[in-house]
Parts: sequence; structure tokens; C-alpha cells
Amino acid sequence: MEGQTPREFFEKILPTKFKPEKAKGITTIAQFNVSGSDGGNWFIIIKNQELQITEGMATSPDLTFKLSDTDFLDLVTGKISAEKAVFTGKIQFEGNIVTALRLRDAGFL
Repeated sequence: MEGQTPREFFEKILPTKFKPEKAKGITTIAQFNVSGSDGGNWFIIIKNQELQITEGMATSPDLTFKLSDTDFLDLVTGKISAEKAVFTGKIQFEGNIVTALRLRDAGFL
């Protein structure tokens, strides 16, 4: 299982899934606003092939993802693809889709 809650994913799972070699050339700040009883706000910063995860709100994110806690868990466990989640409205996304797809390649989704 990829984490029982979004918090567990950000704190325990994501640091082990991140692939620095796939993040070459990516510099971005991505905000995740997760609603629901297990929700919260987190942002990640990728710079120089390093990942920083912070709870809270970024001042000027390059990418913003808004989704429910259940949809978030479906996404990170592979029950729904990122593309399908966007097209079906499960994720509200703002920002550069190319950068978002590169995040996936770096092990994020």
C-alpha cells in the first residue's frame, strides 16, 4: 500500500519514491491542497535534483493540484491515472502540464 493517508504519503512514501536522476532539469514548486477528513496542504520543491516536502501553503507555486483525500489515495496507489483524474474532474489542476508530467516521471505519481 502506498500510504493510508495523504500525510503518510508525503512524510514516508514520497521521499523513497523520488528518483533524482529523473528530475534533472526540473525546478518547480508544486502545491497540493487535499480536502476531506485526512486532507491538508503540502508543497514540494524540486531543485538541483533534490526534493523538499513542506506542510502548508507555498507563496507562488508553479503547479497547483486540488483534490479530495480519497481521490489522492486512488491516484498514488494507481487506482486512477493522473490523466484520467484530470479529465474526469477529480483533480483541479493549474500550471504547466509538461512540468506535471515530468513530476510523474520523477516518481511522484
